[in-house]
Amino acid sequence: SSLSFPIDDQHVTEAEIIDMMSDPNPETRKKAGMSRSQVLTDNSRTMGLILNTIAKDKQVDDKWRKFPRPVSSRNLANDVEDEVVDQLADSVTNAMPKLSHRYYALKARWMGSDQLNWWDRNAPVPGEDDRIFSWDEARHMIHDAFGAFDPGFATMAEWFFERNWIDAPTRPGKASGAFSHPTVPSAHPYILMNYHGKVRDVMTLAHELGHGIHQILAADQGHLMCSTPLTLAETASVFGEMLVFNHLMQNTENPDHRRALLAGKIEDMLNTVVRQIGFHNFETQIHAARQQSELTVHDISDIWMDTQRQALGPAVMLDESYRPLWGFIPHFIHVPFYVYAYAFGDGLVGALWQKYQLAETEADRAAFVSAYQQLLRAGGTRRHDEALAPFGLDAKRPEFWSLGLDMISGMIDQLETELQDSGSF
Repeated sequence: SSLSFPIDDQHVTEAEIIDMMSDPNPETRKKAGMSRSQVLTDNSRTMGLILNTIAKDKQVDDKWRKFPRPVSSRNLANDVEDEVVDQLADSVTNAMPKLSHRYYALKARWMGSDQLNWWDRNAPVPGEDDRIFSWDEARHMIHDAFGAFDPGFATMAEWFFERNWIDAPTRPGKASGAFSHPTVPSAHPYILMNYHGKVRDVMTLAHELGHGIHQILAADQGHLMCSTPLTLAETASVFGEMLVFNHLMQNTENPDHRRALLAGKIEDMLNTVVRQIGFHNFETQIHAARQQSELTVHDISDIWMDTQRQALGPAVMLDESYRPLWGFIPHFIHVPFYVYAYAFGDGLVGALWQKYQLAETEADRAAFVSAYQQLLRAGGTRRHDEALAPFGLDAKRPEFWSLGLDMISGMIDQLETELQDSGSF
């Protein structure tokens, strides 16, 4: 949070420089990317030392606690078996060519090029919905989307706005990203985010409010058992995003905006699933290599480039300026092997969403909502297998992960068909 990024004769925060990476102006995106690269390069020796130290400390700790692999302690904390996480990572890695590789090639064509520069990966697509939503507009949108699913969820979301439980403005020294902190069960959660008013910010707000509702519902389990394993921690947040996305799609008539919304959702899901498993593969290789010797910044950057090329595919151009970008992922430092939980949560929600869509009658929908509430209320008292059993889902089976991955693939199919029908390329 102390890093400062020079751009156009001023210094901006990390949150602001990341926001510039999705600016409509390609020159702004490039300048932002180069500024990020240079600042991270300047700090890479310190960050490399920290990453080496953390990996070595973990190696020693794992040895004495007899964990078979570096990821095993995180899996135990998440109440999930090593083989389930391996199945997730293998399923997503094998699906990268038909998901991220295919989508970024599609986006490059849509933008009139054969390849995307890495700083253009999150560039607005043609016809991008560039509306800026006021805070009140975002509030009402989320209230309506949550309320259509369950009025109780809308009421709990409203508490965060009414009672000032959200820190949303950007300011110097404030960390980038977003999170909902549950504090203690006897107190309310508190959300930190950086709100700029874009569609993605509305989705982020919905994501964090999903966390907040989850934390409120699980509070009755008490201090020791309210905390949810990371494998289930993203359930309410990603589901909340899906509710708001669905609401936005239903209330957007402009076909260009609808395609842009669909592309934005695909990109968010790729960032949550494919990119996070790319990060997981990077961590796995870093911790394995660190057991043999200390790693130089060059070594770390080589592993970063290999795993990122695998995740993003040939349509994204990764040059030398991308090499230090591993330094901006805080999870590698603060919570080793955290990142796969995002993919786990998105895959789980993809499966749940398919079940919800199949609930045709009011009774079926009410039964789903009731079971979903019980899943959230359980906090850390149920493992993933127990939590998913009422929905007829089993994360140990490859078919479980295929549900979510096939949903993303289907959305890419839909976008490609609409682009061809519209004559966009």
